[in-house]
Amino acid sequence: MGGNTNTNKKRGVEWRINMGDGTSRVLEAESRFGLQRFVSKVGGFFQRAWRLGVNEPKKSIHCVKVGLALSLVSLFYYMRPLYNGVGGNAMWAVMTVVVVFEYTVGATLCKCVNRATGTFLAGALGVGVHWVARQSGERFEPIILQASVFLLATAATFSRFIPSIKARFDYGVMIFILTFSLISVSGYRVEKLFEMAHHRLSTIAIGASICIITTILFCPVWAGTELHNLIRNNMDKLSDSLDGCVADYFNTNSETSDKTLQGFKCALNSKATEESLANFARWEPAHGKFSFRHPWLEYVKVGASLRSCAYCIEALNGSMNLDAKVPDVLKQHFGNFCVRLSNKSSAVMKELAVVMSTMKKPTRIDFMVEEMRIAVQELENALKSLSKHPILPPEAKAGEAVTLVEVVPLVTVSSLLIEIAARTEKLVGAVNVVAEKAEFEVETAEEAKKGQSSKGGSKVGDEDKSEGLSL
Repeated sequence: MGGNTNTNKKRGVEWRINMGDGTSRVLEAESRFGLQRFVSKVGGFFQRAWRLGVNEPKKSIHCVKVGLALSLVSLFYYMRPLYNGVGGNAMWAVMTVVVVFEYTVGATLCKCVNRATGTFLAGALGVGVHWVARQSGERFEPIILQASVFLLATAATFSRFIPSIKARFDYGVMIFILTFSLISVSGYRVEKLFEMAHHRLSTIAIGASICIITTILFCPVWAGTELHNLIRNNMDKLSDSLDGCVADYFNTNSETSDKTLQGFKCALNSKATEESLANFARWEPAHGKFSFRHPWLEYVKVGASLRSCAYCIEALNGSMNLDAKVPDVLKQHFGNFCVRLSNKSSAVMKELAVVMSTMKKPTRIDFMVEEMRIAVQELENALKSLSKHPILPPEAKAGEAVTLVEVVPLVTVSSLLIEIAARTEKLVGAVNVVAEKAEFEVETAEEAKKGQSSKGGSKVGDEDKSEGLSL
């Protein structure tokens, strides 16, 4: 194709393409627009990719680490002494790097250990079965090999359904089945079976070692640290979401963003991530503040308690978005108690987030829980006061009495806040279990004073909000 030319005619500007045979052809508008859309989509893709790399540099570094590991293992192909040393099976080392290198250290260690163990056991068992088959003669050799493949593959596949094995050794069992089947089938025609198995095991060990060294020494991403930060951030988001929902409903804060109100969804959608990170964190060595036997499984229970609170906040958010109208006097009266309870519950969640961040046992958490219980009792007393006033059916005209339609939304909101407080207490218990098993340090007196002084202003505000109108 030649260059592009544009010609002015009565209908406006048109684009032509010079063909190779000397003729020209009009470029239709649909083609131009299609090309523009393609260029726009490609440009948008690269913009999103760039933002992802800037916002999450750890993922960009992980990509560089994978490239570095593959470059190092490729030396076994490019350097003749190394290539001869592994018997021409260097491709197994490259394949090992590709399949076992993961984002976190724990995930990489899990796959490396599983692959090495599965390959070693399958190789040893395959060589042993092959020797027994050879000793049985040519007539029974294929029968023994086929029977061994059938029995071991069946048993190993069944073991993948056992929860404890599936959680930690599923990949290793799959590698065991693959390796044993390859050795049993190929060993029937290969003479130097032991040498072949030795070379493959060596190259897999080389690839796994390069992965482990690279992922630990160069900007490591620890699954335990990621899980710890995820739980802490979810606590903060739940606290902000609870405060934002109640404040938005009772019009005490009009600056709450939608992102803050929907923060509870992060806890609802993080179950699979928490379980995966907890499983991988168990494979990691001691790092930072975390020992080798850190109770990572207890973090899963804390996450479950967080989701329990998040479900209530989701229901609370839904009930507050209903179109039912509530009298201002009634809303103001209950708003004082609801906002107070919301503040106390969110303060407990904030304190738990601080506990997880500093990994120190708090000295004031029991006092804060007791304040939350008092706020619950005050709200329950306000609900009981409704029984002293006549409640009319929805079709009745509202005079001085309160209609059922006007009462139901506030009773629903109040009941959900009381339930959130009860589930927050369970969350406190789950965090206390983590603190005991992980042996968190006890908070010093100076740290406790700093925490109390930072919350002093909010306590005064909460006391003021407790005064309201009486029905």
